[in-house]
Amino acid sequence: MRVLPQLTVTVTGVGAALLFTAGVASASGTPLTQAQAEARLISNGITATSPGGCTDKNNPDCVSYEGILSDTVDGVINLKKASGVASLIVTGGTEVGHGEGEKYTHANGYKIDLLPIPALNNYIKGTFQYVGLRGDGFALWKSPSGDLYCDEVSHWDIIYF
Repeated sequence: MRVLPQLTVTVTGVGAALLFTAGVASASGTPLTQAQAEARLISNGITATSPGGCTDKNNPDCVSYEGILSDTVDGVINLKKASGVASLIVTGGTEVGHGEGEKYTHANGYKIDLLPIPALNNYIKGTFQYVGLRGDGFALWKSPSGDLYCDEVSHWDIIYF
């Protein structure tokens, strides 16, 4: 059984930032190796692209899956299946260079970035609940399971709790 964190969203005023408070969550799966995650994603039509064409977790020009949580991988696979999109492209994983300092980060395996394509954009925006703007001004949608999808224009920044 997967227990999701409590999520509190507070919006005050026009263009206000959202304040998120996550409760204690159960484990979000197990950390995967690069090979394990890549095998699961590729076999489901999900590939990666990076400026460096590499998978080194310590290089911000790479896309690494090293340490990504199994529930994050399952979430992306389920998103692809539910959306009916033929293929998805990952543009960010667990590599350095993403925002740090909180629990639900790329480095901790909870987040992944996807290339925006019209069919995926339409699915997320037409299926999930719009919940306002993130603190940096980007729009957020929340799935029924509580996962957050942020439209950062150049990519979808997704948190799988």
